[in-house]
Amino acid sequence: MSTTTQIIHSIPVDPLTGAISVPIYQTSTFVQEAPGVNKGFDYARTNNPTRQVLENLVAELEGGSTGAAFASGLSAIDAVVKLLKTGDEIIAVDDIYGGAFRLFTQIYEKFGITVNYVDATSAENVFNAITPKTKLIWIETPTNPTLKISDIAAIAKIAKASNCWLCVDNTFASPALQKPLTLGADIVVHSATKYLGGHSDLIAGIVVTKEKELGERIKFIQNASGAILSPFDSWLVIRGIETLPLRIKQHCASAQQVADFLEQHPDVDKVYYPGLKSHINHDIALKQSKGFGGIVSFTLKNDTEEAAIQFVTATKLFKLAESLGGIKSLLCHPANMTHKSIPAEKRRAAGVADSLIRLSIGLEEAEDLIADLEQVFQQLQLKQNLFETNHTITIK
Repeated sequence: MSTTTQIIHSIPVDPLTGAISVPIYQTSTFVQEAPGVNKGFDYARTNNPTRQVLENLVAELEGGSTGAAFASGLSAIDAVVKLLKTGDEIIAVDDIYGGAFRLFTQIYEKFGITVNYVDATSAENVFNAITPKTKLIWIETPTNPTLKISDIAAIAKIAKASNCWLCVDNTFASPALQKPLTLGADIVVHSATKYLGGHSDLIAGIVVTKEKELGERIKFIQNASGAILSPFDSWLVIRGIETLPLRIKQHCASAQQVADFLEQHPDVDKVYYPGLKSHINHDIALKQSKGFGGIVSFTLKNDTEEAAIQFVTATKLFKLAESLGGIKSLLCHPANMTHKSIPAEKRRAAGVADSLIRLSIGLEEAEDLIADLEQVFQQLQLKQNLFETNHTITIK
């Protein structure tokens, strides 16, 4: 069965009324027949029918046993880290989302959980970083924002041989393109704010586990910590997932065209997109995913923060904003926005240059997006020519 058909028919019809849209159970508690005797629900922090539909849906799409929906992507990440204890170590991809880096370093390191950042584009780097204290390997693939690709199956073998968990942040790909659990990962996390929701109208996170026992531990943490997703936002994510395959298909097609345009542009230094044959791990991306996603990043020949800021503030269709994965195209300057919490030297070492610009390709026509980028390049070139002319006149 195709992913599109699977998604559409994995969303249940309401058994009570026949409603084809999942009902929103906007309630805090549930009446019990006797103490401890209920219809499967007692308090909405512990469980809610609308949230349960979402959790089961994403678990099924990812090929996992258990899903848990959280109030944000970071609260989902936080729940996974809470599986660990003082003295444990995490091996994490070096080009990591700034919020995850902040959580790891400023919250959990003070509790004695250490993090070792490695370039996970090589499974050998991960293997060499393993110690007896390593309990969790954390990768994003593609990474945010330089779109590095890790070999999930190869790293999963390393994790199992080392008796530790592999968690894959699958936000950029989504289950429409990539299913890490089927490749050997133990845990998948999503910022459902992005492609799963798809409309820039909610904040949400998802954790899916392969094994039921591990899933029960995540569900305990979800209930004990209380960072749950509301019924209404659960419904919004379900609604977003209904069109996920169609949206992802268009995101990918347009992103490929934008990446091809940027790769040929004389004012661009490097383009980061797994769909380009020039991408260092293009073959791995081709092997483990059905497409290359809707995010394109690039650096300018004028490799300065000033040039990047001029660029991101001059577009007309691309909106300057945090986040990604919505129907409207967005762009950001990671060094000053999504990755500002990472020290500059560490950020640059991971490939996040001062002039790096990240594009989230929406559902507009690709040629319109390309025209928008081109008019910015022309503006900047005109300013540069004017500066050089005035500078020459001043010297004379």
